[in-house]
Amino acid sequence: QPSIILLKEGTDTSQGKGQLISNINACSAVADIVRTTLGPRGMDKLMHKDGKVTVSNDGATIMKTLEIVHPAALTMV
Repeated sequence: QPSIILLKEGTDTSQGKGQLISNINACSAVADIVRTTLGPRGMDKLMHKDGKVTVSNDGATIMKTLEIVHPAALTMV
């Protein structure tokens, strides 16, 4: 019996090796942003959003200010 999958209209249903590589690249990009804030020599990040400037080296604060649209990368937030 075939499985039934309900998706929102306009949802991309990509599969295969290309999609897997896209997911890995998106998650890697998010991890790279936060990685430099970790450890005793962690760097601060300057974030600008809606005219408000924030300087932080807190990974949670940085992740909240990111506007991520990739579904796999969103799972990291």
